[in-house]
Amino acid sequence: MSGPKLFEPFRAGKLTLANRIVIAPMCQYSAVDGCMTDWHVIHLGHLALSGAALLTIEATAVEPVGRITYADVGLWDEATETAMARVLESIRRHSEMPIAIQLAHAGRKASTEVPWKGGAQIPATAAGGWQTVAPSALPFAPGQSAPQALDREGLTRIRDAFAAAAVRAARLGIEAIQLHGAHGYLLHQFLSPLSNRRDDEYGGSLGNRMRFPLEVFDAVRQALPAHKPVAMRVSGTDWVKGGWDIEQTIAFARALEAHGCAVIHVSSGGLDPRQDVPLGPSYQVPLARAVKQATRMPVVAVGLITDYEQAEAIISTGDADFVALARGMLYDPRWPWHAAAHLGGHVRAPEQYLRSQPRQYRALFDLKGTAAS
Repeated sequence: MSGPKLFEPFRAGKLTLANRIVIAPMCQYSAVDGCMTDWHVIHLGHLALSGAALLTIEATAVEPVGRITYADVGLWDEATETAMARVLESIRRHSEMPIAIQLAHAGRKASTEVPWKGGAQIPATAAGGWQTVAPSALPFAPGQSAPQALDREGLTRIRDAFAAAAVRAARLGIEAIQLHGAHGYLLHQFLSPLSNRRDDEYGGSLGNRMRFPLEVFDAVRQALPAHKPVAMRVSGTDWVKGGWDIEQTIAFARALEAHGCAVIHVSSGGLDPRQDVPLGPSYQVPLARAVKQATRMPVVAVGLITDYEQAEAIISTGDADFVALARGMLYDPRWPWHAAAHLGGHVRAPEQYLRSQPRQYRALFDLKGTAAS
């Protein structure tokens, strides 16, 4: 009998991954002036020992006003690059797991407090706050300050900032780039008719609304060596009537594929507080399935994927090529180990941990701490 599909290797562009489990980017709100700290060494370091195929660094702002909060990670200058280099050096000393980074701009959802202090918007005139920018001068929620609508100069600045951050990431040896086009942040704001009310070539029709995200994608793709995959994370729907939906997502996915996108990661929501999300196990998998059926790109499914058999079913039925875990990985940083034990798969583990292998799972690790054959 063949082994579990969840633990078969797969290619993402020119990058071969050991299995189908990827660690989704998770904001930690623990940076100082955009610079990673010791918290990131601990947080990313222990996830890099999890047995997953790929570790993705949290949403990383390409300019200071693109941060969600004042405590977000950035990659916009020498100081932020140096801080990230220190963290990556520590991780790579003890893990061979490939590392990706999610480059992002929060747009109108920027200038907020950290979540454990309420997450409210901070006014531009208050400490820790700044003037936000967006496609149109429409606030995210009633009562919030309006963002400043981006002019041509602003669009060029942000596009170039994405490309410059990608160059820095490549210099750091990061293996793949993911662009954040989901969850109501800037690129998603351009895509959705709920947040984009422009009357120039960047607004109105679907083709116009896709224009700036595609320009950003092209700038990043051109800035990187050809072997570095560039992926995009999208929201498959706004879950709001009249907003971004799966049909528009498919059109965008096809355009991305034509522009050289290596992987598409399908999430949902985040753009409008009126969203009505049908939360439940695998609730976003139908969105991933629809994109996979319409394109040839590898597709990542995410969202309340917690059970081992559930994850195996998503891969084995062809609904997606990868499953992404976020909160579930924080709760159980050895989830891939446990999934492999349950399903009869194999994972990589550090030599220091080989003796932790339970007696009944003697094939879980090999003697060298690499994936068993």
